[in-house]
Amino acid sequence: MDSRVSELFGGCCRPGGGGGALRGRGGPGAGGGSKGKKKSGRNRGGKANNPPYLPPEAEDGNIEYKLKLVNPSQYRFEHLVTQMKWRLQEGRGEAVYQIGVEDNGLLVGLSEEEMRASLKTLRRMAEKVGADITILREREVDYDSDVPRKITEVLVRKVPDNQQFLDLRVAVLGNVDSGKSTLLGVLTQGELDNGRGRARLNLFRHLHEIQSGRTSSISFEILGFNSKGEVVNYSDSRTAEEICESSSKMITFIDLAGHHKYLKTTIFGLTSYCPDFAMLVVSANTGIAGTTREHLGLAMALKVPFFIVVSKVDLCSKATVERTVKQLERILKQPGCNKLPLLVNSDDDAVTAAQQFAQSPNITPIFTLSSVSGENLDLLKVFLNILPPLTNSKEQEELMQQLTEFQVDEIYTVPEVGTVVGGTLSSGICREGESLVVGPTDDGKFLQLKVCSIQRNRSACRVLRAGQAATLALGPFDRSLLRKGMVMVSPEMNPTICSVFEAEIVLLFHATTFRKGFQVTVHVGNVRQTAIVEKIHGKDKLRTGEKAVVRFRFIKHPEYLKIGAKLLFREGVTKGIGHVTDLQAITTEENSLDESLGPGHLTF
Repeated sequence: MDSRVSELFGGCCRPGGGGGALRGRGGPGAGGGSKGKKKSGRNRGGKANNPPYLPPEAEDGNIEYKLKLVNPSQYRFEHLVTQMKWRLQEGRGEAVYQIGVEDNGLLVGLSEEEMRASLKTLRRMAEKVGADITILREREVDYDSDVPRKITEVLVRKVPDNQQFLDLRVAVLGNVDSGKSTLLGVLTQGELDNGRGRARLNLFRHLHEIQSGRTSSISFEILGFNSKGEVVNYSDSRTAEEICESSSKMITFIDLAGHHKYLKTTIFGLTSYCPDFAMLVVSANTGIAGTTREHLGLAMALKVPFFIVVSKVDLCSKATVERTVKQLERILKQPGCNKLPLLVNSDDDAVTAAQQFAQSPNITPIFTLSSVSGENLDLLKVFLNILPPLTNSKEQEELMQQLTEFQVDEIYTVPEVGTVVGGTLSSGICREGESLVVGPTDDGKFLQLKVCSIQRNRSACRVLRAGQAATLALGPFDRSLLRKGMVMVSPEMNPTICSVFEAEIVLLFHATTFRKGFQVTVHVGNVRQTAIVEKIHGKDKLRTGEKAVVRFRFIKHPEYLKIGAKLLFREGVTKGIGHVTDLQAITTEENSLDESLGPGHLTF
């Protein structure tokens, strides 16, 4: 699959080209699970044939089938509550209940009276575990009955305690002037745009961005949903701290630059900030233009699940919007993408898209909306509200049990606070007051420091868990010793740093031949540095689309890398992807004190 991504980077996707048969669509029930069970039941979103079925209920995951919950005994009620706790834990605070469905997936349905009693019981169960319920959708089913019978899909969401709300990161991609910042401004500020870019002004960080109307840096915006699925944003004059306190689920948008000259910033945002999903914004009136195809290729190369928003539909005729959507569908179906487009036109479509999107990597939801008229904006909010996390509680627990590792993505100096670093905790748990080591420095050392305080989404936090993004205050630590691409790790860890590493790569695009001595900018996670090609194993040169194992050498200073880490490199029009296969680790002298750094800086 990786080699086919080159079509997107090299501009070789031919409009109207034969897509061939789509393989591995991964729709509802696709792919059998272990022990005869299919992985995670999903609603089909349309009226089923008689008898109608969903995939059998999965033991893991946050989806629970219940035929009826009418007047359970006390013992049965306690059992149901325990079951709900398990499903909520699996979904990291969210669960979906399908009422009127047997465990084997048969859509039996309930009468109106039975459904009312079942929802009353479900509400009692949710109150017992400190959660709220929201009805997502109801459908009538035909199943051997003259009485109308319904199934109801219900979202159960825990009210957050101790700031442990569910946090999803969404990177926003798209060509310049496609309406990315305006869309984020409308979503997070709660007011529609005036058609001249007023909504985006709150997102810009620099004067030249306001003057040109173009994003050149990475900015972050938050959209909160409370336990009942209602949007919590700035429209009621709330501060970021109040939004965090009121929200059970937080969507953090990473607004990336669309202009080609800021491509390195966009790539850094995608590789470093570890987004769960990507939102590709395409302008309805210009279609797939500029960097759109390149951004699509980046998301695919880094295996970030993406959905598409066609913006500015108020500026175009219906025929123009349909032409842009068909153009997108044609590209998504081609062998280079092999995606199954899903156009969202209703609330029911949005619920189905959210559930299937996280379950199957081949599904690509497409929204058509306007930031000026507000058309279909609510459908995107419904989708974001229901969108489940990619990792379950078991994977989260495993990450938290590892040693602490924090990626340094941003460095600030804050008055009366001192040096502050922003980034993502890759593994382990980080607590206020904890001692860590940061590095590698230019000479491969690690320096000791102390975490004075932690902030998540601009509100104070005492404990940071794996997968969460935050800013850490380091007090009087010298900022000049820090740089982007460093890691803060537990002192017990023996970090592998290297200047020379090998990677298995696919050359996505190169104008001539890729040879020894060629210099490229390498992106691995939060690491971004120029490296020189020292050796191409088994070959003298590479051409577009060819694979090889290549040895790289960083030209400035050593970096902290891991075997298996995704790699992306570029230089002008040259682009390639791959993964790290071998490191020539540099051994460091442990517990040696570097006098030149002054007291308080212990090097490893």
